[in-house]
Amino acid sequence: QVQLVESGGGLVQAGGSLRLSCAASGRTFSSYAMGWFRQAPGKEREFVAAISWSGGSTYYADAVKGRFTISRRNAKNTVYLQMNSLKPEDTAVYYCAAARTVVAGTGGEEYDYWGQGTQVTVSS
Repeated sequence: QVQLVESGGGLVQAGGSLRLSCAASGRTFSSYAMGWFRQAPGKEREFVAAISWSGGSTYYADAVKGRFTISRRNAKNTVYLQMNSLKPEDTAVYYCAAARTVVAGTGGEEYDYWGQGTQVTVSS
């Protein structure tokens, strides 16, 4: 069992930056692939970024490529999402997710554990 707790959300102006963190419980964090998803009001949840268990492979949605960076520190059981050049359309609840595999992709069904989410609001 893995518990995930996101933090770092907030209100920021367009063009600004935020860094989200996701702290995981358990001693097997390094064996999980991790991902970030988001859900805006009235919209379906969508994939944002994913990282392999070692951190050697990363994947991004086209909408955030070049602006967001996913990373992890296995020694701290934490995965991060650095978000730069934020746009109003990035406003959403951001969720961290863990998959019991070394590499996971864009589908939410691939992930086994989810956090409660953190709100990101970007004002224009």
